[in-house]
Amino acid sequence: MSRNQVKSAYLWGGFGQSVTDFGVLVKFKLTLLVLFSAVMSYAIVGKGNVSWAGMILLTMGGFFVTGAANALNQVLEREYDRLMPRTANRPVVTGRMSVSTAVLLAGLMALLGISLLTVFNPLTGFLGTLSLISYAFVYTPMKRTTPLSVLVGAIPGALPLIIGCVAYEGYISSTAFMLFTLQFLWQFPHFWAVAWVADDDYKKAGFYLLPSKNGEKDKTTGLLSFIFLFVDGGQCYGRVFYGGIGAACYAGTEYA
Repeated sequence: MSRNQVKSAYLWGGFGQSVTDFGVLVKFKLTLLVLFSAVMSYAIVGKGNVSWAGMILLTMGGFFVTGAANALNQVLEREYDRLMPRTANRPVVTGRMSVSTAVLLAGLMALLGISLLTVFNPLTGFLGTLSLISYAFVYTPMKRTTPLSVLVGAIPGALPLIIGCVAYEGYISSTAFMLFTLQFLWQFPHFWAVAWVADDDYKKAGFYLLPSKNGEKDKTTGLLSFIFLFVDGGQCYGRVFYGGIGAACYAGTEYA
């Protein structure tokens, strides 16, 4: 292999790793689920009468805002992520991506994403900003101090449904609030299920997400999860004729 071929292979290999690291930084698969919930709510309130341009704009704006929030989350938690096998290979943790690069990317994505959402109307841009700030700067640091962080984290986790509705309607309607409520309630058993499975990892990093005393595994988590699911399921059953609501509500969820 010639020197030029070696150089070319090195450059392409480095580019491929950078693309992979960017996908990890923004939590690409999870971000797609969040976008799906926003687009579904947009389609629900539009009753199918929506433009492709609007859906593409919402998808791009939502992707950049969600990606920025996830990137900032990884920057702020880099010292704790290295303590958990599940997150120890993230690009900022390993040094494959510098903190300054991650912050720069997050800033650019936030600026672009909020600008795109504001094209719909100022309220949509504001809600996108609220989602980013509450996730990155309120929920993220609270995870190491109190299980109430789940309550805070449920807000940005459910906001994409309101954002999709407001992008189409221009205001927070009863449908938007109902979709938000369904997703908000779903966040609790979802977060607790993740925290239960990853309990050992979370304890290594000092995260407290389970609702029981001292964050230990006990029947409190199961009981509260059942209550939230029962209430949420009852609402879904009562609203089933809206069509598509189940898919919209349970698609997008953000965590750690």
